[in-house]
Amino acid sequence: MASRDVERNYSVAQFAGKLRRLADALEADRPFRIQVPGERIRVPKGAAISVEHEREDDEEEVEFQLKWHVTAVDDDEADNGETEV
Repeated sequence: MASRDVERNYSVAQFAGKLRRLADALEADRPFRIQVPGERIRVPKGAAISVEHEREDDEEEVEFQLKWHVTAVDDDEADNGETEV
């Protein structure tokens, strides 16, 4: 699979909406899909969740991360309780 690193900025309302739908899917233990520029990503239920903080000189960053093995998506494909984020 090809390497990819994409970032997109959202308005506060758009970002808050995505976070709400994501939180609902996580609490319901459901997989979900999210549209990322040029690609629709399917995140399986049970993906590892972490928060990362970075600091450099005059800039700070917080990242909310979801990680999973690609085979987890294949194994989870039969689940149809998916949420679109």
